[in-house]
Amino acid sequence: MAGHIGEFPSKKFRPGEVIFHQGDLSCSEAYLVDGGRIEIRRRNGEHERVLRTLVRGDLLGEVALFRDAPHSATAVALERVTLIVLPSHRLENIVRTHPGLALALIRQLARMAALGAGADDTAS
Repeated sequence: MAGHIGEFPSKKFRPGEVIFHQGDLSCSEAYLVDGGRIEIRRRNGEHERVLRTLVRGDLLGEVALFRDAPHSATAVALERVTLIVLPSHRLENIVRTHPGLALALIRQLARMAALGAGADDTAS
């Protein structure tokens, strides 16, 4: 379900609903979790592994967006989820004009790399 939060479009998902699948294209947008919890899962052959759980304030899909590549994991709503849609041009503008957000994003990406999440999903 789509809507708006302020000037940004939003999307809502029910528990168990897939937000995107591993291998899907990023559609030139990332998401800010406004409410709910999202589980990030990666399939490797026959095995699926939970990489992390995202909550309000976390970014989703930014790695696929910045890499201009498909999502490297699947995102599934664990409960009712509301996402704020951040089109690529808007996210780039926000990062350029808000250094604190840019630093937070870099820290999140560094944490993911250190954990071996390999990118995305966080995020993507």
